Amino acid sequence: MLQKKMLLSEEASDDTWRSVWRDFCGKDSMGSQIVGKQSIAFQNAVYIAGSASVVGPKEAAGPLGEWFDVKDGDPLFGKETWEQAESEMQSIALQKAAEKAKLELSEVRFLFGGDLLAQLTATSFGNVEAKLPLFGLYGACSTCAESLTLAAMSVAGGFAEHAAAVTSSHFASAEKEFRFPLGYGSQRPLAATWTVTGSGAFILGTKNGYVRISGVTPGKIVDRGVRDNMNMGACMAPAACDTICQNLLDFEREPQEYDRIITGDLGTVGKEILLQLVKDRGFDIETQYMDCGIEIYDPETQDTHAGGSGCGCAAVTLSAMILPKLRKGSWKRVLFVPTGALLSKVSFNEGQTIPGIAHAVVLEHV
Repeated sequence: MLQKKMLLSEEASDDTWRSVWRDFCGKDSMGSQIVGKQSIAFQNAVYIAGSASVVGPKEAAGPLGEWFDVKDGDPLFGKETWEQAESEMQSIALQKAAEKAKLELSEVRFLFGGDLLAQLTATSFGNVEAKLPLFGLYGACSTCAESLTLAAMSVAGGFAEHAAAVTSSHFASAEKEFRFPLGYGSQRPLAATWTVTGSGAFILGTKNGYVRISGVTPGKIVDRGVRDNMNMGACMAPAACDTICQNLLDFEREPQEYDRIITGDLGTVGKEILLQLVKDRGFDIETQYMDCGIEIYDPETQDTHAGGSGCGCAAVTLSAMILPKLRKGSWKRVLFVPTGALLSKVSFNEGQTIPGIAHAVVLEHV
């Protein structure tokens, strides 16, 4: 029956396919979890049971320093290379998150993780000892939300009682990967951001959590033709606008129904672009808006130019600042929107544009 209906049209609308699927599986298989054009509202509650943040010395000296779980004064974290240091951060963060969730790592069914390095080496080498089924992800600096989205879907779908999400970045390894080795002494323009040295890990489950993930809006790739790898905010702001507006439309919400709408690392340059783009779409989010990259450093004393960036930027800020405020009830509902610039050193050196992407996670006080 399903096969016959699928053969009727290769260009059937989304509504048609949903109808076919419901006929085949029964109405309750999808239920009301599909929301709008590209969002999901979880019928089965997904909770964050534990989280942890690990940072280097520059982040520890910033405005959020006192709230991080692990702060190491050695940016190498006792290792021989920057890449090994990043792997070590992930290992520490994941173990710490499990401890805070009062779980053994063996009780976690799946691990969703990623980083900025080629072939996700920080994630693969950093989680060897965890001995967990791993889904390696690359969403650039949006990877925190991408991993949380997929982990939440696996838990909500009944495929795992507990799932973990982890990501990281390191200033020195990222500079070597995407720009220039530190020894080169390259000058940074004012639009540039500073890659956060940090890792954040999260344990998701069906119970015993303190913050609920009630929904997600996976983002689309948006390319506005920007080619400047020293201006990540301009590359990513259009994608952030697209995802934020789609979330508001899909859930039929106004910006004021969120206590905060928080992007990952647009910085001061990307912030101004985003606010204008969203306003052009008919929404005003200025009152609710925050950016992790703006919060994590003090630009006056730490010389970080447009702010912080990297996978670790959104992840450690979520764990150290955003989740505690939700847990206390200071904020009731937050739209968390990490942003990513989808470039590689090959694509950039070949003169290609830098597309952006942003994924949104709806977080609520329990």
